[in-house]
Amino acid sequence: MKKFAHLFYRLDQTNKTNEKVAVLKEYLTEAPDKDKLWSLALFTHKRPKRPVNTTLLKTWAAEMAGLPDWLFNESYQVVGDLSETIALLLPAPAEEQDFTLSYWVDYIRKMAKLPEREKKELILGAWQVMEPGERFVFNKIMSGSFRVGISQNLMVRAIAEVLDKDKAVVAHQLMGSWHPDTTGFLQLFNENDSAANLSRPYPFFLAHALDNPPESLGEEEKWLAEWKWDGIRSQLILRKGEFYIWSRGEELITEKFPELSALSKHLPDGIAIDGELLAFKDGQVLPFNDLQTRISRKNVTKKYLAEAPAIIFAYDLPEFNGEDIRSAPLSERRARLEKLVKELDQPDLLRLSPAVPFNSWQELYEKRLLSREMVAEGLMLKSKYSTYQVGRKRGDWWKWKVDPLTIDGVLVYAQKGKGRRADLYTDYTFAVWNQNKELIPFTKAYSGLTDQEIKQVDNFIKRHTKERFGPVRTVEPELVFEIAFEGIQESKRHKSGVALRFPRILRWRHDKKAEDANTLVELQEMLKVYG
Repeated sequence: MKKFAHLFYRLDQTNKTNEKVAVLKEYLTEAPDKDKLWSLALFTHKRPKRPVNTTLLKTWAAEMAGLPDWLFNESYQVVGDLSETIALLLPAPAEEQDFTLSYWVDYIRKMAKLPEREKKELILGAWQVMEPGERFVFNKIMSGSFRVGISQNLMVRAIAEVLDKDKAVVAHQLMGSWHPDTTGFLQLFNENDSAANLSRPYPFFLAHALDNPPESLGEEEKWLAEWKWDGIRSQLILRKGEFYIWSRGEELITEKFPELSALSKHLPDGIAIDGELLAFKDGQVLPFNDLQTRISRKNVTKKYLAEAPAIIFAYDLPEFNGEDIRSAPLSERRARLEKLVKELDQPDLLRLSPAVPFNSWQELYEKRLLSREMVAEGLMLKSKYSTYQVGRKRGDWWKWKVDPLTIDGVLVYAQKGKGRRADLYTDYTFAVWNQNKELIPFTKAYSGLTDQEIKQVDNFIKRHTKERFGPVRTVEPELVFEIAFEGIQESKRHKSGVALRFPRILRWRHDKKAEDANTLVELQEMLKVYG
């Protein structure tokens, strides 16, 4: 655990790519194989289940630190992170420990079915032998909130250099449903492990946002345009009769969409199809909100199957007839995919994502304006000659999203951030005016301001607080901000009656007073048009 905690802090303290890779390579060279696997598992979000809730952790930590609850909670508000607060407040360890990362992960996992009294004994016992840095990492793993500042690409690069393997191969082998309990470090990266390869998806090829006019891409005929659907990026895998659906987040979601399993009886064996999983009914793509109701359900009832039936809009074919064809040009892969889907005769489960034909960039500008009518976020532009690559690469695939919807709201509530911003108010709630001239909260937003603006807003909040409700402050309604968002849906959970998709702060409206902000009626009009 000492080595892993040291790795965590070294990764967290540098923004330099080469330094991060070097640090991880050093760890992967020296650590035991089981620790290597658990470190990769944690980095790729394969975490043990949380054995206790945060309320118990706070109670036990305050007791061990000899602090009253109010003082512990005040400290928590200042620090902004529970794991760090506990690590800092507890007394120095009574003795040292030198157990491995895998030992402590197993220690956490065995708590799951124990009674509360035994869980408390185990957690306090762990805290008593750990230094603050080790406690922090232990707490993060135990609470399910472990995050580390290293991207998938950097991790793949470090592994590839340690094992002297091709990065694309390593990225592929790192995908899928492997677990430290059932594989070894070298076995995970063994190309001949057929059992592991059976379910493994390919690393997704991701697009960059188009930050220049499309004319900069050159001749129109070299590019394929498609709608940018707002669903779940997925890969459908069928190998040796076994059927899997993977999300881009490497989550196996086959059981969430049982109706799609019927495809296994109609598709040829040995394929991987890349596409967008959408809710689709009566010939229309449904908003993401309809799909989200299914994602959040443990049991998918007949009601949800009927209200939001799932479909995959396919747009690429990384594997065909058991052969990896990612190196073939997109035009060839799409031609095979089009023929495959055409012969399938399952239009309610799998369709080809339609190309958007255009003869000039100006024509495509005009078609892009129809995106919201198509329940799309904009357009995808893909070079017809592009191979299917690993991760986010510039040059071949671009996402050209429509301009966001915007509305002006008044800041009414604020809460402190976390980590480096734990002492600043960075989490904001905004409101619009109803017909009775009352401010009605309609969304929260956490991003969009510069560091300097955040400090200015924080200063205003601290000087213009009306009330305090735990960590939340009610603020004098004076500051107006333009809020950008990608979509709007009706919501019975919110007092405003609406829910926004991807809200963020576009700009601080210094030129407007609170009474100039938008109204709930205007939000409802947007709902009629775009909802």
